[in-house]
Amino acid sequence: MTKKQSKLEANNLDAYYGDFQALKNINIAMEEKAVTAFIGPSGCGKSTFLRTLNRMNDYIDGFRIQGQILLDGRDIYATDVRVDELRKEVGMVFQKPNPFPKTIYENVVYGLKIQGIKDKKILQEACEKSLQQAALWNEVKDKLDKSALALSGGQQQRLCIARALAIQPSVILMDEPASALDPISTAKIEELIHELKKNYTIVIVTHNMQQAGRVSDHTAFFYMGELVEYAKTKTMFTSPSDTRTQNYITGRFG
Repeated sequence: MTKKQSKLEANNLDAYYGDFQALKNINIAMEEKAVTAFIGPSGCGKSTFLRTLNRMNDYIDGFRIQGQILLDGRDIYATDVRVDELRKEVGMVFQKPNPFPKTIYENVVYGLKIQGIKDKKILQEACEKSLQQAALWNEVKDKLDKSALALSGGQQQRLCIARALAIQPSVILMDEPASALDPISTAKIEELIHELKKNYTIVIVTHNMQQAGRVSDHTAFFYMGELVEYAKTKTMFTSPSDTRTQNYITGRFG
């Protein structure tokens, strides 16, 4: 089997909030059309790192980075990179479902309308395709004009995934996408991740070690701002090379 291309890379990445160093010399290459999970205790830097991958931290006063993040070999922090263009390429799904107080249809096509697309046929097709990809179409196809806020938590999260897919990114970042959901909804999100990796590169932050084991191809263990270990998920969970990883995975701290 041929090795997959790396889609996203961090080279010698340091990140700071003011004087506090949140990430220390991160080096990682994430495979295209695969799922990479970030695990580690709270406050270890995994969400900070996830948010550097589509420059979500740019909004935070005092945040700065040193080093490089490459998407398809291009430095996303280069001065000529337009952040709005980057975010079309790198979509994001947050911890809590955050649908807009609009109809289901308007939620899905929101990003396309922002881009200036007005053609009803294009919008309708994109809505249906994205909802099908997010495994939600059959549940909502007869109520596209109803408020998205009337959906269950699990449906809302799949709607947010559909919204991210509608603008046709190549990478989807997920910050603990199932932590606010019940076990049945969580299982649906995990099935969906498995399906989506056929076409997308997915990076997921999760506190749930079993979830990392179920959904990811590779796992990165962060601790106190450092990337301690990065390996195939099966390898990491059966024979980690660092004792800190071993201790975290076996529940000695966390």
